[in-house]
Amino acid sequence: MADNNNMPTRVLANPAPLGLLGFGMTTVLLSFHNLGMFPMDMTILALGVFYGGLAQLIAGVMEYKNENTFGATAFTSYGFFWMAFVLVVLNPFGEADTTAGGMFFLLWGILTLFLFIGTLRSDMSMKIIFGTLTALFFIIAAGNFTGSEIIPIMSGALGIICGGSAMYRAFGEVINEQYQREVLPL
Repeated sequence: MADNNNMPTRVLANPAPLGLLGFGMTTVLLSFHNLGMFPMDMTILALGVFYGGLAQLIAGVMEYKNENTFGATAFTSYGFFWMAFVLVVLNPFGEADTTAGGMFFLLWGILTLFLFIGTLRSDMSMKIIFGTLTALFFIIAAGNFTGSEIIPIMSGALGIICGGSAMYRAFGEVINEQYQREVLPL
């Protein structure tokens, strides 16, 4: 494909499925932990750093190249979220304060709320991903502030829906592109 100057036009791959899978799979795995299915361990933390963190950072940088401000902001932000979350869990500097933890998740909830507003002109899958993620951050913040034991279970169930929705969208984007038609509705 060439532009008016007969120079080849460079077509970039869509980085969103990579970022969505990094976010979705890590969120689902952590959510199973929140449901009490298994303890926090290096499996969750490694996925958090490399797929939740690094893969989303890569996707975010690629979205900058694609001139997608929303995707670049979301993927780089949540990539750094996962890296910060893992650092907090590993607590190399000592145990985190529950109030500070509540503020950490509250601030992420506020950021996500504003990104959710940006999805209101998008398709339903984006609204579901960002709507459930907004609620998830606010619920986790409430759990940190109150010390409730039921809230992590609630967050686990909602996290599976949120992460699963991100995975579904990633699958849809890849499959629909491969088949050049809508196989999985978004």
